[in-house]
Amino acid sequence: MTSLTVIPLVSKLASNVIRILGCNPGPMTLQGTNTYLVGKGHRRVLIDSGEAGTAQVYTELLSEVLDSEGATIEHMLITHWHHDHIGGVSSIQKLLKSKNSKPATVWKLRRCPRDDQISEQEKSVKWQYLVHDQWIEVEGAKLQVKHSPGHTTDHYCLFMPKEDAIFSGDCILGEGTAVFEDLHDYIISLRNMLQMKPKLIYPGHGPIIENPLSRIQYYIEHRQKREEEILKTLQEKNEPMSEMEIVKNVYKTTPEHLWPAAASNVGHHLKKLHKEGRIKGQNGSWTSS
Repeated sequence: MTSLTVIPLVSKLASNVIRILGCNPGPMTLQGTNTYLVGKGHRRVLIDSGEAGTAQVYTELLSEVLDSEGATIEHMLITHWHHDHIGGVSSIQKLLKSKNSKPATVWKLRRCPRDDQISEQEKSVKWQYLVHDQWIEVEGAKLQVKHSPGHTTDHYCLFMPKEDAIFSGDCILGEGTAVFEDLHDYIISLRNMLQMKPKLIYPGHGPIIENPLSRIQYYIEHRQKREEEILKTLQEKNEPMSEMEIVKNVYKTTPEHLWPAAASNVGHHLKKLHKEGRIKGQNGSWTSS
């Protein structure tokens, strides 16, 4: 893993926002999954829940924060179905029960019908389903749900208009760039975030982003640059290329252990380009038109 900014396990980022790391650092999670305790009163919102593998150490940390704040969790808002965001839900509910608090209401957006089979972990949660532009409000915080597909079909961000802040989930990261399932939808989501004109982004991984407009614009331009590099690589070759062969030509400065994720991103670029008639081929064998 490349050198990353050091982030404390617990940070009070604003009078109504506390970041609690999921204690699950790794190549794809960076310093770990950021979870956020939001609000000022007794009943608060928790954004994301960490993952099951580190749930015990995470819930111990969360318990300390709740005790120090004299707070409990009214709502859990899960930004998308990935295991490092959804995995701690059951452990957090058990924690609340141990504190004689009522269970939190657990919210997410519905996944697209074309998605792969729902995981057993996801099936085990009793969900309440959000809709685009829905409001969730507690003392000291008012959050608006903004469906932002691309990373996953059910991904959403949360906008706090009073603070001009966005909790971006995995749409925008504090360091590096994000992976995605659908590039077309992802670019639209990024452009929608630009229109919100946030002054601050609380990302799902990495440090807070204090220059959000330039960061979002960089993400859009980065994807456009990758697309141009992929096209150029195909045009310079006289034979079909696989996704991994393209990665080795385009992602030369990317550590090798991240190549599989890069190959997935390249695949999404290729599908978009194929749909637009700009390249020919199929998975594992692509040529320029």
